[in-house]
Amino acid sequence: MSRIVRCSLIQAANVVAAERPLEEIKQAMIDKHVGMVRQAAAAGAQIVCLQEIFYGPYFCAEQSTRWYDFTEPVPDGPTTQLIRKLAKELHIAIILPVYEVETEGVYYNTAAVIHNNGDYLGKYRKTHIPHVQPGFWEKYYFRPGNLGYPVFDLGFAKIGVYICYDRHFPEGARALGLNGAEIVFNPSATVAGLSEYLWKLEQPAHAAANGYFVGAINRIGTEAPWNIGEFYGQSYFCDPRGQIFAQASRDKDEVLTADLDLDKIAEVRKTWQFYRDRRPELYGDLVKL
Repeated sequence: MSRIVRCSLIQAANVVAAERPLEEIKQAMIDKHVGMVRQAAAAGAQIVCLQEIFYGPYFCAEQSTRWYDFTEPVPDGPTTQLIRKLAKELHIAIILPVYEVETEGVYYNTAAVIHNNGDYLGKYRKTHIPHVQPGFWEKYYFRPGNLGYPVFDLGFAKIGVYICYDRHFPEGARALGLNGAEIVFNPSATVAGLSEYLWKLEQPAHAAANGYFVGAINRIGTEAPWNIGEFYGQSYFCDPRGQIFAQASRDKDEVLTADLDLDKIAEVRKTWQFYRDRRPELYGDLVKL
């Protein structure tokens, strides 16, 4: 019998203007996503992943200290605790991207991983932070992640997380595979004109090079007042051969649900023995500073 895991990806537009009070923005987006998680669970999903910085707009488009108040500790913050209860109620595992505060002045772009029984399994912190450029001021908001590339065992699947800009780096994608990931989720916030031509190249390449499934998530819409570009959606799943087999729309809120046959991983790896044929003794130069 095939080992089928049903997964959902959520893409959504911000619903409250960025000039409004932060708590209003946050609550509206949490309410919206709770409804969409319920939709995923009703469709039989066992795992659902939300988009990067899911509870607000992509605020890195401006430099403003007000957004530091968007942070929460993980796992003890109110959003993680709320979603833990939801995961237990619906019996669905949830990947929850939040803006994490470790201590005052130390902030990370983080994804909490929650089991379908409500247990907090751990977190991944976005490793690669893009160079400062207008519209993408991430280095003013996030420190580079320091937790490596953990893989979380749900019992029925082993999953890893990569966040947005991380997807441009094959090293972490390989590390997740070597650490045992069967599905890698990448919650993102990326706009047309910057990296859209890479959207369907890099992550399918990671999937093929490592023989695992990838769930790639992107938000939708144009967010005022910054208007840095169109978040072009098109969230998708691709298989261990790098083939996209389910894709969401460009401009609509959507819960994309698909069945992933994890037995395909072994089938592909028996054909393409990329791990067996590695030569790590010759790769030292790749990690020299």
